[in-house]
Amino acid sequence: MKIATKLLRSQLLLLRPILTQESLEHSRTAQDQTGALMKRRLLNFEPVQFRDFQASFAVSREAVIDGAVLYLHGGGYTAGGLKYAEGFGSVIASKTGVNTLCPAYRLAPEDPYPAALEDAAAAYRFLTESGVSPEKIILAGESAGGGLCFALALYLRDHGLPMPGGIIAVSPWADLTLSGETLRTNAEEDPLLTSEQLSFFADCYAPDRDRTDPYISPLFGDLTGLPDTLLFAGEAEILLDDARRMHERLRAAGVRAALFTRPEMWHAYVLYGVEEAAEDNERIAEFIRGHIR
Repeated sequence: MKIATKLLRSQLLLLRPILTQESLEHSRTAQDQTGALMKRRLLNFEPVQFRDFQASFAVSREAVIDGAVLYLHGGGYTAGGLKYAEGFGSVIASKTGVNTLCPAYRLAPEDPYPAALEDAAAAYRFLTESGVSPEKIILAGESAGGGLCFALALYLRDHGLPMPGGIIAVSPWADLTLSGETLRTNAEEDPLLTSEQLSFFADCYAPDRDRTDPYISPLFGDLTGLPDTLLFAGEAEILLDDARRMHERLRAAGVRAALFTRPEMWHAYVLYGVEEAAEDNERIAEFIRGHIR
């Protein structure tokens, strides 16, 4: 691990008692501040107003590729406003030259399941109705947003709607039953997440629901027919098993899927700009450009 990365991880570990507070107000403020730090300014941001939520199009001034990325942000389905969505969404648009739609979907507990899935589907329909070919749309997301990408793909397939060209999932939260072994084995290593925090998020998002429902926990769904998928996970994160098991189940269902794990890295490390993530960010850009072309 690079020295700068070690320092960042140490700082995150010191902040973990604050970062993992079960406080919606704190989490939402922290998410939006993080998004503001990531946001690339050399882009145009075009607002898109939906009936139930806001969104923004991160438009590359040098966009030369005909297609779009639908970026579904993380935050345990409870945090992440438009500022946060624009953060990594603008990084994707900047690195790829592909316009990226960043919806700030409704959040739990005020709007529990299926609100986030309904909003993700509405954002996808907006792209297709705007003239973007489905096979030139890439779904991308981290953490809960990664799980939501898979849930959206299952929803589209089950309703006979055209499928996107690919999925990129960074540290996907794909199992809201919290059955992954690394929730325990990596409990002291991951500076960003705890199993208690995830349990709180799951209670907010899916109260009184069967959490093995594939639209809630896509790990338990029939993954046949899903598009090419690229997954990333840190080997020190508690959701490592979610990524591993999704990769195994995708391959078993005949889906072309690749999983890249990074030693010593924590949850959603790709978003933190650490040197160790440079190669993974390039893989993301190549996947997007290659599948859209």
